[in-house]
Amino acid sequence: MPRVRNVIFDLDGTLVDSVPGIQWSVEAALGTACRDLRPLIGPPIRDILATVSGASDAAELDLLETAFRAAYDSEGWRKTAGQPGARAVLEDLRAAGRQLWLVTNKPGFATRAIMSELALLTFFREMVSRDSRRPPFSSKAEMLANLLQRHTLDPSGSIMVGDTLEDCWAAAAVGMECAVVLHGYGTGLDGPLPERCKRIGGWQELLDT
Repeated sequence: MPRVRNVIFDLDGTLVDSVPGIQWSVEAALGTACRDLRPLIGPPIRDILATVSGASDAAELDLLETAFRAAYDSEGWRKTAGQPGARAVLEDLRAAGRQLWLVTNKPGFATRAIMSELALLTFFREMVSRDSRRPPFSSKAEMLANLLQRHTLDPSGSIMVGDTLEDCWAAAAVGMECAVVLHGYGTGLDGPLPERCKRIGGWQELLDT
């Protein structure tokens, strides 16, 4: 990776498998079993709750989201596992002198808890979540733009590593390359991708970029 100095990772699906904890917490909030959530992971949890519950009323979604947060923040996050090979690629990138960053839709509390539990916290110079500021960021593209601006990061020397089209379009919005992994939760990745976005079949392809 001769040109790239900054590697900015997504979390859910990319570095960790968070489905078991999210599934458990959504079912706790709904009080019943629900469909497999794997195809829905990526967007904010409120969107997922609206999809699986059919609720559109803001007050009802507020209650569901509060119940989900209580379940996830107490126990659900503990069910998260690292993706195979994720730790090794972080070690290799850091050893090669790359600066590592994290941008995620997941709230900061759960992000820090998971990364600490998996012993991945110290790899990253900074982790940006939607609630890293007030008011919260409106999109991953906005989070990326903010990170680049605050740390004066050159987009041409940076790459976003994610697992969804949202990650691809966020990178495109700020003029960055994107590598999308295929072991995550993204759908529609077999079709056309934004310019400068590519699919990678494994971590070695990222190291060779």
